[in-house]
Amino acid sequence: MNVAGNVKKENSTKVAGAGLRTGAEYLESLRDGRQVFVDGEKVKDIASHKAFAGSARSLARLFDIAAAPEMRERMTFTSPKTGNPVWRAYQIPKTHADLKAKRLAAETWAEATYGLMGRTPDHVAGFFAGYAAVPSVFAAGGQQFADNVVNFYEKIRDTHQYLSYAIVPPQIDRSKPAHQQSDPTLYAGVVKETDGGIILSGAQQLATAGLFSDYIYLSCIHPLQAGDENYANGVAIPANAPGLKLYPRRAYANVANNSYDYPLSSRFDEVDCFVVLDNVFVPWENVFIYRNTQVCRDQWWQTPSHLYGNYQAQSRYTTKLRFMTGLAKRMNEMTGNDSNPAVQVQMGELASLVSIVENMLLSQETTATIDKNGVLWPSKTALYSIMALQSELNSRMLEIIRELSGAAMITVPSAYADFQNDDMRTDIERFMQSGVADAKSRVAVMRMAWDFIGSEFGSRHQQYEKFYGGASFLVKMNVYRNFDFARATGMVESALALPPIGLDK
Repeated sequence: MNVAGNVKKENSTKVAGAGLRTGAEYLESLRDGRQVFVDGEKVKDIASHKAFAGSARSLARLFDIAAAPEMRERMTFTSPKTGNPVWRAYQIPKTHADLKAKRLAAETWAEATYGLMGRTPDHVAGFFAGYAAVPSVFAAGGQQFADNVVNFYEKIRDTHQYLSYAIVPPQIDRSKPAHQQSDPTLYAGVVKETDGGIILSGAQQLATAGLFSDYIYLSCIHPLQAGDENYANGVAIPANAPGLKLYPRRAYANVANNSYDYPLSSRFDEVDCFVVLDNVFVPWENVFIYRNTQVCRDQWWQTPSHLYGNYQAQSRYTTKLRFMTGLAKRMNEMTGNDSNPAVQVQMGELASLVSIVENMLLSQETTATIDKNGVLWPSKTALYSIMALQSELNSRMLEIIRELSGAAMITVPSAYADFQNDDMRTDIERFMQSGVADAKSRVAVMRMAWDFIGSEFGSRHQQYEKFYGGASFLVKMNVYRNFDFARATGMVESALALPPIGLDK
Protein backbone atom coordinates (compact mmCIF):
# COMPACT_ATOMS: atom_id res chain seq x y z
CA MET A 1 0.00 0.00 0.00
CA ASN A 2 1.54 3.26 -1.14
CA VAL A 3 0.33 5.92 1.29
CA ALA A 4 3.35 7.98 2.22
CA GLY A 5 3.51 9.92 -1.01
CA ASN A 6 0.07 11.46 -0.62
CA VAL A 7 0.05 12.31 3.08
CA LYS A 8 0.64 15.94 3.97
CA LYS A 9 4.04 16.99 5.21
CA GLU A 10 3.31 17.95 8.79
CA ASN A 11 4.88 21.42 8.97
CA SER A 12 8.25 19.85 9.68
CA THR A 13 10.02 23.15 8.99
CA LYS A 14 8.45 24.52 12.16
CA VAL A 15 9.85 22.02 14.63
CA ALA A 16 12.91 23.97 15.65
CA GLY A 17 13.49 27.67 15.68
CA ALA A 18 10.70 28.67 13.34
CA GLY A 19 7.92 31.03 14.37
CA LEU A 20 4.31 30.33 15.05
CA ARG A 21 2.06 29.53 12.11
CA THR A 22 0.44 32.51 10.47
CA GLY A 23 -3.02 32.73 9.00
CA ALA A 24 -1.63 32.76 5.47
CA GLU A 25 0.37 29.60 6.15
CA TYR A 26 -2.70 27.95 7.62
CA LEU A 27 -4.85 28.77 4.59
CA GLU A 28 -2.18 27.45 2.27
CA SER A 29 -2.04 24.20 4.27
CA LEU A 30 -5.68 23.54 3.39
CA ARG A 31 -4.68 23.06 -0.25
CA ASP A 32 -3.31 19.57 0.37
CA GLY A 33 -5.65 17.31 -1.58
CA ARG A 34 -8.03 16.45 1.25
CA GLN A 35 -11.28 14.88 0.07
CA VAL A 36 -14.28 17.06 0.96
CA PHE A 37 -17.62 16.61 -0.78
CA VAL A 38 -20.47 19.12 -0.73
CA ASP A 39 -23.42 19.95 -2.99
CA GLY A 40 -22.78 16.95 -5.20
CA GLU A 41 -19.15 17.68 -5.96
CA LYS A 42 -15.64 17.35 -4.63
CA VAL A 43 -14.25 20.62 -3.32
CA LYS A 44 -11.15 21.75 -5.19
CA ASP A 45 -10.02 24.48 -2.82
CA ILE A 46 -11.51 24.82 0.67
CA ALA A 47 -9.87 28.16 1.29
CA SER A 48 -11.66 29.80 -1.65
CA HIS A 49 -14.88 27.79 -1.86
CA LYS A 50 -17.95 29.91 -1.16
CA ALA A 51 -19.24 27.49 1.47
CA PHE A 52 -16.04 27.55 3.51
CA ALA A 53 -13.94 30.60 2.67
CA GLY A 54 -15.46 32.90 5.30
CA SER A 55 -14.97 30.39 8.09
CA ALA A 56 -11.47 29.56 6.89
CA ARG A 57 -10.53 33.24 7.08
CA SER A 58 -12.02 33.49 10.58
CA LEU A 59 -9.90 30.53 11.67
CA ALA A 60 -6.82 31.97 9.96
CA ARG A 61 -7.27 35.10 12.04
CA LEU A 62 -6.85 32.97 15.18
CA PHE A 63 -3.44 31.85 13.94
CA ASP A 64 -2.48 35.48 13.39
CA ILE A 65 -3.67 36.47 16.85
CA ALA A 66 -1.54 33.75 18.42
CA ALA A 67 1.46 34.70 16.27
CA ALA A 68 1.29 38.43 17.04
CA PRO A 69 4.31 39.52 19.13
CA GLU A 70 2.13 41.60 21.45
CA MET A 71 0.05 38.49 22.24
CA ARG A 72 3.02 36.29 23.04
CA GLU A 73 2.40 36.07 26.79
CA ARG A 74 -1.36 35.74 26.49
CA MET A 75 -1.48 33.10 23.76
CA THR A 76 1.70 31.05 24.17
CA PHE A 77 4.02 29.35 26.63
CA THR A 78 7.53 28.02 26.15
CA SER A 79 7.86 24.50 24.81
CA PRO A 80 9.83 22.37 27.31
CA LYS A 81 11.35 20.54 24.35
CA THR A 82 12.34 23.28 21.87
CA GLY A 83 12.33 26.44 23.94
CA ASN A 84 10.11 28.07 21.31
CA PRO A 85 6.72 29.67 21.95
CA VAL A 86 3.79 27.29 21.40
CA TRP A 87 0.05 27.67 21.83
CA ARG A 88 -1.13 28.04 25.40
CA ALA A 89 -3.88 25.54 24.56
CA TYR A 90 -1.33 22.72 24.71
CA GLN A 91 -0.06 23.64 28.18
CA ILE A 92 -0.46 21.03 30.92
CA PRO A 93 -1.39 23.16 33.95
CA LYS A 94 0.53 22.58 37.16
CA THR A 95 -0.84 25.56 39.09
CA HIS A 96 -4.06 27.50 39.35
CA ALA A 97 -2.30 30.37 37.58
CA ASP A 98 -1.55 28.04 34.64
CA LEU A 99 -5.21 27.14 34.37
CA LYS A 100 -6.27 30.78 34.45
CA ALA A 101 -3.74 31.54 31.71
CA LYS A 102 -5.31 28.82 29.55
CA ARG A 103 -8.73 30.36 30.10
CA LEU A 104 -7.56 33.83 29.12
CA ALA A 105 -6.06 32.45 25.91
CA ALA A 106 -9.24 30.53 25.16
CA GLU A 107 -11.34 33.65 25.77
CA THR A 108 -9.15 35.65 23.42
CA TRP A 109 -9.77 33.24 20.56
CA ALA A 110 -13.45 32.90 21.49
CA GLU A 111 -13.95 36.66 21.42
CA ALA A 112 -12.48 36.76 17.92
CA THR A 113 -15.33 34.46 16.81
CA TYR A 114 -17.91 35.75 19.34
CA GLY A 115 -18.13 32.26 20.83
CA LEU A 116 -19.73 30.96 17.64
CA MET A 117 -17.00 28.50 16.65
CA GLY A 118 -16.83 25.68 19.16
CA ARG A 119 -14.09 23.58 17.60
CA THR A 120 -11.27 26.09 17.25
CA PRO A 121 -7.70 24.76 17.51
CA ASP A 122 -7.68 24.95 21.31
CA HIS A 123 -10.44 22.39 21.88
CA VAL A 124 -8.88 19.05 20.96
CA ALA A 125 -5.49 20.48 21.96
CA GLY A 126 -6.85 20.37 25.50
CA PHE A 127 -7.68 16.69 25.16
CA PHE A 128 -4.16 15.82 24.05
CA ALA A 129 -2.69 17.88 26.88
CA GLY A 130 -4.81 15.72 29.18
CA TYR A 131 -3.60 12.52 27.54
CA ALA A 132 0.04 13.54 27.84
CA ALA A 133 -0.50 14.52 31.47
CA VAL A 134 -1.37 10.91 32.43
CA PRO A 135 0.22 8.62 29.83
CA SER A 136 0.01 5.66 32.23
CA VAL A 137 -3.63 5.29 31.20
CA PHE A 138 -2.47 4.45 27.66
CA ALA A 139 0.34 2.25 28.96
CA ALA A 140 -2.34 -0.13 30.20
CA GLY A 141 -2.58 -1.25 26.58
CA GLY A 142 1.21 -1.40 26.17
CA GLN A 143 4.02 1.04 26.93
CA GLN A 144 4.45 1.79 23.24
CA PHE A 145 1.03 3.46 23.16
CA ALA A 146 1.90 5.72 26.08
CA ASP A 147 5.11 6.67 24.29
CA ASN A 148 3.16 7.30 21.09
CA VAL A 149 0.66 9.66 22.71
CA VAL A 150 3.40 11.69 24.43
CA ASN A 151 5.50 11.89 21.27
CA PHE A 152 2.52 12.90 19.17
CA TYR A 153 1.44 15.49 21.73
CA GLU A 154 4.90 17.04 21.67
CA LYS A 155 4.91 17.09 17.87
CA ILE A 156 1.53 18.77 17.45
CA ARG A 157 2.31 21.18 20.28
CA ASP A 158 5.64 22.23 18.81
CA THR A 159 4.33 22.53 15.24
CA HIS A 160 1.09 24.33 16.13
CA GLN A 161 -1.25 21.75 14.68
CA TYR A 162 -5.03 22.06 14.53
CA LEU A 163 -6.97 18.92 15.48
CA SER A 164 -10.63 18.05 15.43
CA TYR A 165 -12.19 14.76 16.47
CA ALA A 166 -14.84 12.22 15.48
CA ILE A 167 -15.75 10.18 18.55
CA VAL A 168 -19.36 9.07 18.07
CA PRO A 169 -20.50 6.12 15.91
CA PRO A 170 -23.08 6.76 13.19
CA GLN A 171 -26.77 6.51 14.07
CA ILE A 172 -27.51 3.36 12.10
CA ASP A 173 -28.91 0.96 14.69
CA ARG A 174 -28.31 2.10 18.25
CA SER A 175 -30.21 -0.92 19.57
CA LYS A 176 -27.16 -3.07 18.76
CA PRO A 177 -23.52 -2.79 19.83
CA ALA A 178 -20.83 -2.06 17.26
CA HIS A 179 -19.91 -5.68 16.52
CA GLN A 180 -23.55 -6.69 15.94
CA GLN A 181 -24.28 -4.17 13.19
CA SER A 182 -25.42 -5.64 9.88
CA ASP A 183 -22.02 -4.90 8.33
CA PRO A 184 -18.79 -5.00 10.39
CA THR A 185 -17.46 -1.95 8.54
CA LEU A 186 -20.40 0.36 9.23
CA TYR A 187 -18.73 1.69 12.36
CA ALA A 188 -15.12 2.89 12.06
CA GLY A 189 -12.87 0.02 13.06
CA VAL A 190 -9.78 -2.02 12.32
CA VAL A 191 -9.95 -4.25 9.26
CA LYS A 192 -6.28 -5.17 9.00
CA GLU A 193 -3.01 -5.01 10.93
CA THR A 194 0.35 -4.65 9.19
CA ASP A 195 3.95 -4.33 10.31
CA GLY A 196 3.78 -0.60 9.69
CA GLY A 197 0.40 0.14 11.22
CA ILE A 198 -3.32 -0.55 10.99
CA ILE A 199 -6.00 -0.09 8.35
CA LEU A 200 -9.41 1.32 9.24
CA SER A 201 -12.75 1.31 7.44
CA GLY A 202 -16.22 2.49 8.36
CA ALA A 203 -17.75 5.79 9.41
CA GLN A 204 -17.75 8.08 12.41
CA GLN A 205 -19.35 11.37 13.42
CA LEU A 206 -19.36 14.29 14.20
CA ALA A 207 -16.13 15.93 13.07
CA THR A 208 -17.09 19.55 13.60
CA ALA A 209 -14.55 21.70 11.71
CA GLY A 210 -12.91 18.49 10.47
CA LEU A 211 -12.44 19.86 6.96
CA PHE A 212 -10.46 22.80 8.42
CA SER A 213 -8.15 20.68 10.60
CA ASP A 214 -4.66 19.27 10.17
CA TYR A 215 -5.60 15.98 11.85
CA ILE A 216 -8.73 14.16 12.89
CA TYR A 217 -8.55 12.21 16.12
CA LEU A 218 -10.69 9.13 15.66
CA SER A 219 -11.87 7.29 18.76
CA CYS A 220 -15.11 6.46 20.59
CA ILE A 221 -16.71 8.07 23.63
CA HIS A 222 -19.77 5.80 23.55
CA PRO A 223 -19.71 2.79 25.89
CA LEU A 224 -18.24 -0.27 24.22
CA GLN A 225 -18.61 -3.87 25.32
CA ALA A 226 -16.97 -7.23 24.88
CA GLY A 227 -16.91 -8.01 21.17
CA ASP A 228 -16.43 -4.36 20.20
CA GLU A 229 -12.64 -4.46 20.32
CA ASN A 230 -12.19 -3.66 16.63
CA TYR A 231 -13.85 -0.29 17.27
CA ALA A 232 -11.99 0.53 20.49
CA ASN A 233 -9.15 2.58 19.07
CA GLY A 234 -7.59 6.00 19.34
CA VAL A 235 -5.70 7.21 16.27
CA ALA A 236 -4.65 10.48 14.64
CA ILE A 237 -5.26 10.73 10.90
CA PRO A 238 -4.03 13.58 8.66
CA ALA A 239 -6.99 15.31 7.05
CA ASN A 240 -5.65 14.47 3.61
CA ALA A 241 -4.92 10.80 4.29
CA PRO A 242 -5.79 8.56 1.32
CA GLY A 243 -9.19 6.99 1.83
CA LEU A 244 -10.40 9.61 4.31
CA LYS A 245 -13.53 11.35 3.04
CA LEU A 246 -15.40 14.21 4.71
CA TYR A 247 -19.07 14.93 4.07
CA PRO A 248 -20.07 18.30 5.55
CA ARG A 249 -23.69 19.02 6.35
CA ARG A 250 -25.39 21.87 4.48
CA ALA A 251 -23.03 24.83 4.56
CA TYR A 252 -25.00 27.90 5.64
CA ALA A 253 -22.46 30.25 4.11
CA ASN A 254 -23.58 29.00 0.70
CA VAL A 255 -26.76 31.06 0.97
CA ALA A 256 -25.07 33.94 2.78
CA ASN A 257 -24.46 36.08 -0.28
CA ASN A 258 -23.24 39.06 1.73
CA SER A 259 -22.16 39.85 5.27
CA TYR A 260 -24.81 42.52 5.86
CA ASP A 261 -27.74 40.13 5.46
CA TYR A 262 -25.85 37.22 7.04
CA PRO A 263 -23.22 38.74 9.34
CA LEU A 264 -22.64 35.51 11.29
CA SER A 265 -23.46 32.72 8.83
CA SER A 266 -21.03 34.18 6.31
CA ARG A 267 -18.09 34.14 8.73
CA PHE A 268 -18.45 31.59 11.51
CA ASP A 269 -20.04 28.40 10.20
CA GLU A 270 -17.48 25.81 11.31
CA VAL A 271 -19.38 23.00 9.52
CA ASP A 272 -20.01 19.57 11.01
CA CYS A 273 -18.64 16.66 9.00
CA PHE A 274 -19.50 12.99 8.62
CA VAL A 275 -16.30 10.96 8.32
CA VAL A 276 -15.93 7.96 6.01
CA LEU A 277 -12.82 5.77 6.05
CA ASP A 278 -12.08 3.57 3.07
CA ASN A 279 -9.08 1.43 4.02
CA VAL A 280 -7.25 4.31 5.69
CA PHE A 281 -3.72 3.44 6.77
CA VAL A 282 -2.53 4.72 10.15
CA PRO A 283 1.15 4.19 11.07
CA TRP A 284 1.82 2.73 14.51
CA GLU A 285 3.29 5.99 15.80
CA ASN A 286 -0.16 7.59 15.37
CA VAL A 287 -1.94 4.80 17.25
CA PHE A 288 -2.57 5.46 20.95
CA ILE A 289 -5.30 2.92 21.71
CA TYR A 290 -5.58 -0.37 19.89
CA ARG A 291 -8.50 -2.76 20.29
CA ASN A 292 -8.85 -2.01 24.00
CA THR A 293 -12.32 -1.12 25.30
CA GLN A 294 -11.10 -0.25 28.80
CA VAL A 295 -8.44 2.22 27.67
CA CYS A 296 -10.86 3.65 25.12
CA ARG A 297 -13.16 4.52 28.00
CA ASP A 298 -10.46 5.54 30.48
CA GLN A 299 -8.92 8.12 28.12
CA TRP A 300 -11.87 10.41 28.88
CA TRP A 301 -12.33 9.89 32.61
CA GLN A 302 -8.98 8.72 34.03
CA THR A 303 -7.05 11.58 32.47
CA PRO A 304 -7.95 15.30 32.68
CA SER A 305 -8.59 15.34 28.93
CA HIS A 306 -12.36 15.69 29.13
CA LEU A 307 -11.96 18.41 31.75
CA TYR A 308 -9.39 20.42 29.76
CA GLY A 309 -11.32 20.19 26.50
CA ASN A 310 -14.58 21.19 28.11
CA TYR A 311 -12.96 23.88 30.23
CA GLN A 312 -12.07 25.52 26.92
CA ALA A 313 -15.59 24.85 25.68
CA GLN A 314 -17.12 26.58 28.69
CA SER A 315 -14.78 29.55 28.17
CA ARG A 316 -16.10 29.70 24.61
CA TYR A 317 -19.70 29.29 25.75
CA THR A 318 -19.41 32.05 28.35
CA THR A 319 -18.07 34.34 25.63
CA LYS A 320 -20.99 33.45 23.38
CA LEU A 321 -23.48 34.26 26.13
CA ARG A 322 -21.84 37.63 26.71
CA PHE A 323 -22.25 38.31 23.00
CA MET A 324 -25.86 37.16 23.14
CA THR A 325 -26.56 39.51 26.04
CA GLY A 326 -24.86 42.42 24.29
CA LEU A 327 -26.92 41.74 21.18
CA ALA A 328 -30.13 41.82 23.23
CA LYS A 329 -29.07 45.08 24.89
CA ARG A 330 -28.29 46.73 21.57
CA MET A 331 -31.59 45.48 20.15
CA ASN A 332 -33.48 47.05 23.09
CA GLU A 333 -31.68 50.33 22.51
CA MET A 334 -32.62 50.29 18.84
CA THR A 335 -36.29 49.72 19.60
CA GLY A 336 -36.40 52.31 22.40
CA ASN A 337 -37.29 49.72 25.04
CA ASP A 338 -34.06 49.80 27.01
CA SER A 339 -35.47 51.94 29.84
CA ASN A 340 -38.71 49.97 30.14
CA PRO A 341 -38.81 48.35 33.63
CA ALA A 342 -40.33 45.13 32.24
CA VAL A 343 -37.53 44.90 29.71
CA GLN A 344 -34.93 45.56 32.39
CA VAL A 345 -36.35 42.68 34.46
CA GLN A 346 -35.93 40.30 31.53
CA MET A 347 -32.46 41.64 30.86
CA GLY A 348 -31.68 41.11 34.54
CA GLU A 349 -32.67 37.46 34.20
CA LEU A 350 -30.52 37.16 31.07
CA ALA A 351 -27.56 38.70 32.89
CA SER A 352 -28.14 36.39 35.86
CA LEU A 353 -27.94 33.30 33.68
CA VAL A 354 -24.77 34.53 31.96
CA SER A 355 -23.23 35.25 35.35
CA ILE A 356 -24.07 31.74 36.60
CA VAL A 357 -22.28 30.16 33.65
CA GLU A 358 -19.30 32.51 34.00
CA ASN A 359 -18.90 31.94 37.70
CA MET A 360 -19.19 28.18 37.31
CA LEU A 361 -16.33 28.49 34.84
CA LEU A 362 -14.27 30.41 37.39
CA SER A 363 -15.09 27.88 40.09
CA GLN A 364 -13.50 25.16 37.94
CA GLU A 365 -10.25 27.07 38.48
CA THR A 366 -10.57 27.94 42.15
CA THR A 367 -11.61 24.45 43.22
CA ALA A 368 -9.19 22.65 40.89
CA THR A 369 -7.09 19.94 42.51
CA ILE A 370 -3.51 18.75 41.99
CA ASP A 371 -2.87 15.03 41.54
CA LYS A 372 0.08 12.99 42.78
CA ASN A 373 2.03 13.85 39.62
CA GLY A 374 1.63 17.59 40.11
CA VAL A 375 -1.00 17.97 37.37
CA LEU A 376 -3.91 20.32 37.97
CA TRP A 377 -7.42 18.98 37.28
CA PRO A 378 -10.33 21.44 36.94
CA SER A 379 -13.29 20.71 39.21
CA LYS A 380 -15.40 17.88 37.82
CA THR A 381 -18.46 18.86 39.84
CA ALA A 382 -18.35 22.48 38.67
CA LEU A 383 -17.85 21.53 35.03
CA TYR A 384 -20.45 18.80 34.79
CA SER A 385 -23.03 20.75 36.80
CA ILE A 386 -23.09 23.62 34.33
CA MET A 387 -22.90 21.26 31.34
CA ALA A 388 -25.91 19.37 32.74
CA LEU A 389 -27.96 22.58 32.79
CA GLN A 390 -26.58 24.12 29.61
CA SER A 391 -29.38 23.03 27.32
CA GLU A 392 -32.05 24.36 29.68
CA LEU A 393 -30.29 27.67 30.34
CA ASN A 394 -29.54 28.22 26.66
CA SER A 395 -33.13 27.62 25.62
CA ARG A 396 -34.39 30.01 28.29
CA MET A 397 -31.99 32.75 27.21
CA LEU A 398 -33.01 32.44 23.56
CA GLU A 399 -36.66 32.59 24.58
CA ILE A 400 -36.04 35.81 26.50
CA ILE A 401 -34.48 37.40 23.42
CA ARG A 402 -37.42 36.31 21.28
CA GLU A 403 -39.79 37.91 23.78
CA LEU A 404 -37.76 41.10 23.82
CA SER A 405 -37.62 41.39 20.05
CA GLY A 406 -41.30 41.03 19.23
CA ALA A 407 -41.57 41.65 15.49
CA ALA A 408 -38.34 43.64 15.31
CA MET A 409 -36.27 40.83 13.77
CA ILE A 410 -38.76 40.03 11.04
CA THR A 411 -39.97 43.51 10.04
CA VAL A 412 -36.82 44.40 8.15
CA PRO A 413 -36.05 44.84 4.43
CA SER A 414 -35.57 41.70 2.39
CA ALA A 415 -31.91 42.33 1.59
CA TYR A 416 -29.10 44.85 1.55
CA ALA A 417 -29.95 45.44 -2.11
CA ASP A 418 -33.12 47.24 -0.99
CA PHE A 419 -30.96 50.12 0.18
CA GLN A 420 -29.61 50.46 -3.36
CA ASN A 421 -33.03 51.14 -4.86
CA ASP A 422 -33.84 54.87 -4.64
CA ASP A 423 -37.60 54.41 -4.23
CA MET A 424 -37.25 51.68 -1.61
CA ARG A 425 -34.49 53.47 0.26
CA THR A 426 -36.68 56.52 0.85
CA ASP A 427 -39.33 54.46 2.62
CA ILE A 428 -36.80 52.32 4.47
CA GLU A 429 -34.85 55.27 5.78
CA ARG A 430 -38.03 57.00 6.92
CA PHE A 431 -39.89 54.15 8.57
CA MET A 432 -37.13 51.79 9.75
CA GLN A 433 -34.90 54.22 11.56
CA SER A 434 -34.82 54.25 15.36
CA GLY A 435 -34.58 56.96 17.96
CA VAL A 436 -30.84 56.40 18.23
CA ALA A 437 -29.74 55.16 14.79
CA ASP A 438 -30.42 55.43 11.09
CA ALA A 439 -32.25 52.67 9.24
CA LYS A 440 -29.16 50.93 7.93
CA SER A 441 -27.62 50.68 11.41
CA ARG A 442 -30.86 49.52 13.03
CA VAL A 443 -31.49 46.90 10.37
CA ALA A 444 -27.90 45.65 10.74
CA VAL A 445 -28.54 44.89 14.42
CA MET A 446 -31.81 43.12 13.68
CA ARG A 447 -30.18 41.12 10.88
CA MET A 448 -27.52 39.97 13.28
CA ALA A 449 -30.09 39.04 15.92
CA TRP A 450 -32.02 36.99 13.35
CA ASP A 451 -28.86 35.30 12.09
CA PHE A 452 -28.08 34.39 15.71
CA ILE A 453 -31.53 32.99 16.49
CA GLY A 454 -33.74 32.44 13.47
CA SER A 455 -31.56 31.46 10.52
CA GLU A 456 -30.35 27.95 9.74
CA PHE A 457 -27.07 28.96 11.33
CA GLY A 458 -28.92 30.05 14.48
CA SER A 459 -31.01 26.89 14.62
CA ARG A 460 -27.91 24.75 14.29
CA HIS A 461 -26.39 26.59 17.24
CA GLN A 462 -29.44 25.92 19.37
CA GLN A 463 -29.22 22.21 18.55
CA TYR A 464 -25.46 22.24 19.10
CA GLU A 465 -25.72 23.72 22.60
CA LYS A 466 -28.64 21.48 23.51
CA PHE A 467 -26.60 18.34 22.92
CA TYR A 468 -23.13 19.80 23.43
CA GLY A 469 -22.27 17.47 26.32
CA GLY A 470 -24.39 14.64 24.99
CA ALA A 471 -27.84 13.80 26.32
CA SER A 472 -28.42 15.78 29.53
CA PHE A 473 -29.10 12.64 31.58
CA LEU A 474 -25.59 11.40 30.78
CA VAL A 475 -24.02 14.64 31.99
CA LYS A 476 -26.18 14.56 35.11
CA MET A 477 -24.84 11.08 35.78
CA ASN A 478 -21.33 12.57 35.68
CA VAL A 479 -22.43 15.05 38.35
CA TYR A 480 -23.92 12.20 40.39
CA ARG A 481 -20.67 10.25 40.26
CA ASN A 482 -18.57 13.22 41.37
CA PHE A 483 -20.77 15.01 43.91
CA ASP A 484 -19.80 14.76 47.59
CA PHE A 485 -22.89 12.92 48.79
CA ALA A 486 -20.99 11.63 51.82
CA ARG A 487 -20.67 15.14 53.16
CA ALA A 488 -24.33 15.85 52.43
CA THR A 489 -25.65 12.69 54.08
CA GLY A 490 -23.18 13.14 56.92
CA MET A 491 -24.96 16.35 57.85
CA VAL A 492 -28.27 14.48 57.80
CA GLU A 493 -26.86 11.85 60.15
CA SER A 494 -25.51 14.59 62.39
CA ALA A 495 -28.93 16.26 62.50
CA LEU A 496 -30.62 12.95 63.32
CA ALA A 497 -28.14 12.40 66.16
CA LEU A 498 -28.88 15.71 67.92
CA PRO A 499 -29.99 15.32 71.57
CA PRO A 500 -33.78 15.02 71.84
CA ILE A 501 -35.78 17.98 73.07
CA GLY A 502 -39.18 17.77 74.67
CA LEU A 503 -39.53 13.99 74.38
CA ASP A 504 -40.75 11.81 77.25
CA LYS A 505 -38.01 9.63 78.65
